[in-house]
Amino acid sequence: TMGFTALDGRPMGTGFGNIEPSVLLWLMDRRGVDARQIEPRLYKHAGLLGVSGLSSDMRTLLASDHAAAREAIDLYVYRIQRELGSLAAALGGLDSLVFTAGIGEHASAIRARICHDAAWLGVTLDEAANTHGPAEPGQPHRISRPDSRVSVWVIPTNEELMIARHTRLRVPDFRQQGSEHLSQPVAATSA
Repeated sequence: TMGFTALDGRPMGTGFGNIEPSVLLWLMDRRGVDARQIEPRLYKHAGLLGVSGLSSDMRTLLASDHAAAREAIDLYVYRIQRELGSLAAALGGLDSLVFTAGIGEHASAIRARICHDAAWLGVTLDEAANTHGPAEPGQPHRISRPDSRVSVWVIPTNEELMIARHTRLRVPDFRQQGSEHLSQPVAATSA
């Protein structure tokens, strides 16, 4: 759900997610905060941490009985549901729903809430598959029931492997160009 930056889409551990642009103008006009002061607040002090006041880690929030932790979890799930609804409308429905990365791979309670709330899209969760995980660790596994209109999957993330694969694909291009491009000065730009 990210757009131009990580600030678009759902909230993250410390990142805000979608924000009404007028809030930034209000902070600047009414609170005298400049853009350089706002930026770290949006990227480092918002999201799950900012709402809960406790932690940026979903595991900590799920284990907590604090009302603010529940509020952060509720906001996180709500924002995913909102994004899911928008994407389903734009796509004319869903064929599959994939959970990945830290929370998507490891927080079965969050997956369950999202799937139950997405029943209107044809998602039917297999509770046992969601709770117990794959038969072979580290492998993609289906967590929707066989009769679910939408297949739901948990697919492990391996960002380092993907970077290595993409780099390896590009290496022949660099070799063909020779090393002369490495000695060329980089043009300076100003913002």
